[in-house]
Amino acid sequence: MSGKVSKLAYKPVGLLLGIGAGTVAGFVFKEVWKLAGNDDDAPNATDEDRGWGEVLVAAALQGAIFALVKAAVDRGGAVGVRKLTGQWPN
Repeated sequence: MSGKVSKLAYKPVGLLLGIGAGTVAGFVFKEVWKLAGNDDDAPNATDEDRGWGEVLVAAALQGAIFALVKAAVDRGGAVGVRKLTGQWPN
């Protein structure tokens, strides 16, 4: 299978994996925040009752978890496409 075909085949798979990764990352962040924070709900940037430090730490943690989960899912999807098609999706 040509590189163009494997790339095209990966697009819908990558889209679905991206949606799934976002969902998983959101769940993981909520659970980590419950363990690390004093509250069950992470602060939003506009929460008046929360300080700058708490808001920024929550945002950094959420971003790191999202990036980690997305990279793992994207990499797994690319490996799967290569196994199916013999080509790495570029």
